[in-house]
Amino acid sequence: MYIETQIDSATTLRVAAQPGNLGAGLEPLHAVAAEMQNLRGALQSLAQAPNDKTARSLERLAQELESFEPAVTFLGQVKSGKTTLVNALAGWSDLLPSDVNPWTSVVTSLHLTPGQVSGETRARFRFMTEAEWDHLLTRGGRMGEMAGRAGAEGEMDKIRAQIETIRDRAKARLGRKFELLMGQSHDYGYFDKNLIERYICLGDDPSFAAEEDEHQGRFADVTRSADLYLGSPVLPLNLCLRDTPGVNDTFLMREQITLQALRDSRVCVVVLTASQALSTVDLGLIRMLSNLQAEQVVIFVNRIDELADPAAQVPEIEASLRATLKDHHVPEGAEILFGSALWANAVLAGDLDGMPPASAQALFNWAEGGPEQYSGDMDPPDLVWALSGLPALNHAIATRVAACEAQPLVRRIARDALTLATAQEAAEGIRVRRGAEAPVAGFPSLNQSLASFDALATEHLSACAAEIDAVLAAFAERADRAHDTFLDRATDALIAHLQDWGEDSPWQYDPTGLRLLLRSAFSVMGKRLQEGLEDRYNAALGDVAYHLYEAFGDAVEGIQISVPEAPRLPAPVALAQTIALDVRDSWWSSWWRRARGYAAFADHFRKKISAETAPFMQALKDEQAGEIRRQSLARLEEAFARHRDILINIAEAALRGQDPQHALRDQGAMSPPAACPAALGALRKIAA
Repeated sequence: MYIETQIDSATTLRVAAQPGNLGAGLEPLHAVAAEMQNLRGALQSLAQAPNDKTARSLERLAQELESFEPAVTFLGQVKSGKTTLVNALAGWSDLLPSDVNPWTSVVTSLHLTPGQVSGETRARFRFMTEAEWDHLLTRGGRMGEMAGRAGAEGEMDKIRAQIETIRDRAKARLGRKFELLMGQSHDYGYFDKNLIERYICLGDDPSFAAEEDEHQGRFADVTRSADLYLGSPVLPLNLCLRDTPGVNDTFLMREQITLQALRDSRVCVVVLTASQALSTVDLGLIRMLSNLQAEQVVIFVNRIDELADPAAQVPEIEASLRATLKDHHVPEGAEILFGSALWANAVLAGDLDGMPPASAQALFNWAEGGPEQYSGDMDPPDLVWALSGLPALNHAIATRVAACEAQPLVRRIARDALTLATAQEAAEGIRVRRGAEAPVAGFPSLNQSLASFDALATEHLSACAAEIDAVLAAFAERADRAHDTFLDRATDALIAHLQDWGEDSPWQYDPTGLRLLLRSAFSVMGKRLQEGLEDRYNAALGDVAYHLYEAFGDAVEGIQISVPEAPRLPAPVALAQTIALDVRDSWWSSWWRRARGYAAFADHFRKKISAETAPFMQALKDEQAGEIRRQSLARLEEAFARHRDILINIAEAALRGQDPQHALRDQGAMSPPAACPAALGALRKIAA
């Protein structure tokens, strides 16, 4: 195909234009990738296990290692250059369109793999479901729901008119395909700029678009997400970069998609613009930040190329930004970096001479007076790449991915593999020893061993579920108390305002206090749950070890039983969801005037706010708590399933060693290989 050839050519040109230090900052990923390679080799050495259950378990661990793909989610202000920055990190200056307005309308995931990408699919675009589109049309999305609860008929009419425009535009572009696309996806074996723009850029109204632009944004109104698959010459392991529409969606239709992307990521890069790093205009972004954990956030202040004197202005901007974050209760400790995606993309495009004069002057200023000093003999592209801040951002991302995701995964897989390998050694030792001994009376049958093991597993799983439920119930009770306290205070404040100023005076009440109380309750719940799970997991696996010893004696003392780690507690990003109190306009005045008497007004207000805050109360108490419960029990269930297979393996080995029929069949056959000492040594080193 001509387009595929075009893509290959573009890729070749892109690689040729890369600076020599394109991979600078990725050292933490290279270190953990080396550990992953050692682990991969150890798993391959053990893959010849004679027992089918052991082989399948090892294969599952290997597949989990191969499919590992940490995700980094990008949020940003309008005009912050977020998409331009994502392009630079991917090493492709014009990959995602950043010169159209609006730019990103959907969550776009770049799946980067080391070297050349494999697989037939290079691009996948998913469309909204019928239920999502119907929700937008009939109730105006979440923004329409809020206006409806507030009784703002005028605002609802505006929203309906805007949605009608979107629907008409989508139908004009898609015709009869409109209904057929709902819930479907389009897959391609290639991608280019024109293809991407058809799905993720809203573009112009079809009736006014130029002929060459008539396909731009054709599917954007109904596209839910986009996935692009490409190779990276510098990354040592898989990495997903997620470019989100952020928090500026008119109908909050994609806000939930952005929140879900945050929930699935351990690292979040917040992109701000140097000319206005953060202000009250960015309340939605601040809400997102305040409900993330400090260690997972990197703030990149972009566009320092637009500053007249970046060397002097950057320290002032950082001080102001930290003060704003503190004032809005954003957890302290987030790393703040400064740079310019424009400089980085100029390097990738091989067009340093085409840089605007003001940007070039800012570059010289930053090179001479910035906090970092660079060698004067660096090649210009390498120097500009370093000054752009991309190596520092690479290092911040790599450090967090390695420490928070990759290393815990590697240790867990190594420990589980070590358990399987040492158990296989014990089984082989028992088989050989039992075959040389006279049968021993009273040895428990396999059915007896399994029955007692299953009873043990049921007991611990039931106890674990009860303990989890108790912690979650205490959390729900504390969250409800915080909710009631907030409603009481808000209602009291409203009555006081009415008594002092009357019904015609505007009134607002900041829901930050409620979010802080709920975040605190969530944090306490997480700490208690982690402590309880660690105790329960240790007790459960301790009983498993005792059960094996009771059945097989000191022959199983060499088994290194791995205790699962408690799953990480996700950030309570549901609290960042927009509610009506966050929207600072005149919606509420219409039903203020309809209320008769302050008491009736206050009661009406309480019911409205209770209904408005219900979605994120439900998301915290039911959805996120339910997911935490499921993951916590799943870790223990997986551990019991793995050790049940080990029990079966050892019991069968013992019976095989004593059964004359098995002994006859084994004569002349090759003995099953023992675990490779080198592989065991590698696993012990990685698991430590």
